[in-house]
Amino acid sequence: MLESFLGFIAVFVLVLLRIPIAFAMGFVGMIGLIYETSYRAAISMVGRLIIDTAQDYGLSVIPLFILMGLFVNKGGISRELYRVSNAFLGHFRGGLAMATIVACGGFAAICGSSLATAATMAKVAMPEMRKYGYADGLSSASIAAGGTLGILIPPSVILVIYGLLTETSIGKLFIAGIVPGFLGVLFYLAAVRLTVMRNPEAGPAGTRATWGERLQALSHVWAVLLLFFLVIGGLYGALNFWPLNLAFSPTEAAGMGAMGAFLIALARGNLNWRSIREVLGETALTTASLFAVLIGAWVFSNFVNLAGLPEGLLALVTSLDLGPWVVMILIILIYLGLGCIFESMSMLLLTVPIFFPLITSLGFDPVWFGIVVVVVIEISLITPPVGLNVFILKGVVGDVSTATIFRGVTPFWLMDILRLILLLAFPTLVLFLPSQM
Repeated sequence: MLESFLGFIAVFVLVLLRIPIAFAMGFVGMIGLIYETSYRAAISMVGRLIIDTAQDYGLSVIPLFILMGLFVNKGGISRELYRVSNAFLGHFRGGLAMATIVACGGFAAICGSSLATAATMAKVAMPEMRKYGYADGLSSASIAAGGTLGILIPPSVILVIYGLLTETSIGKLFIAGIVPGFLGVLFYLAAVRLTVMRNPEAGPAGTRATWGERLQALSHVWAVLLLFFLVIGGLYGALNFWPLNLAFSPTEAAGMGAMGAFLIALARGNLNWRSIREVLGETALTTASLFAVLIGAWVFSNFVNLAGLPEGLLALVTSLDLGPWVVMILIILIYLGLGCIFESMSMLLLTVPIFFPLITSLGFDPVWFGIVVVVVIEISLITPPVGLNVFILKGVVGDVSTATIFRGVTPFWLMDILRLILLLAFPTLVLFLPSQM
């Protein structure tokens, strides 16, 4: 087990030296495999792993959901979601920030990426909030926090990867994320409310929309509802009735979603040959980077498994006579600490293969653990010093300091901590819907 800990230390050092996480994990894992077996065996194992990953049909769901999100972005759906949310909430104090949170939740439901959600909504919502005199701290924080919903509300790329890593049902993970995602929206709305109660000038009330304007705004989001129902309804068999008789696997649902998003963007005149090439190129680039991290993580995971780390951790927990919940709290604290160093996908790929065998041996539900891990990763997206959503937002907005965004986002990650405590105390919030499947 000592070799595993030395391997983790080596990965941390390489990451701090700004070596890409995929190469850091792959290099350390390769050296570890050579040490545990032999040079020839390690080369053969890694080569086989790369080929199997490239040919794995289950992994095709990843580029399809990425493609779906990019076509959704090109279709201008984010702006329509914000317009609807603003029509119903904009007249409240802090209402534009609340509308941003709701729109982020809706966009996340068909995008699946936190970074894409934050970057897209920054372009839509930030100018509107500045127009009404909102403080930059509240404006930017609502976008950064709302963007984190993209990795929890289905469909979610990170839940797909967790399901593939642990052989857990992706359908159950998706439906398990609905209630925690809805709670995230409610708690973020509460964070906005608390912020404007403490400082009313941070979020002045906007103009009240008439019911005619609200209904007109609603009429433009039918495509969003149809696309979400197509993907999620087909995945859970809600469309499996005559004359449709449609029931999708996760990969088929992703394919239908990508095609639906393409047709919506095409029908609205938002696509041309150049934009299609840009979408396909960005999909290929994002997929390649994800696969590189995934392969590096699996090489490192094979090394620590050969070195006996999962069995060693279980033996250590047994010898110390720690209760299951004590172990769970320690793991969550480790995740919160790692969130200050690693970005979300790297953290998931680095740790889940290590902690998952321990968690299941202690009797915890793998679906519940997956949602808890994603919620903790959500917190890491908006906490210093990494806070990847914060830096994405900083890159899009430009003239708002990182310190201002971090100060503004503090009430939001405090609400995330409260939501995490609720999910730990009441696992039924996560497991009720999957149990009805």
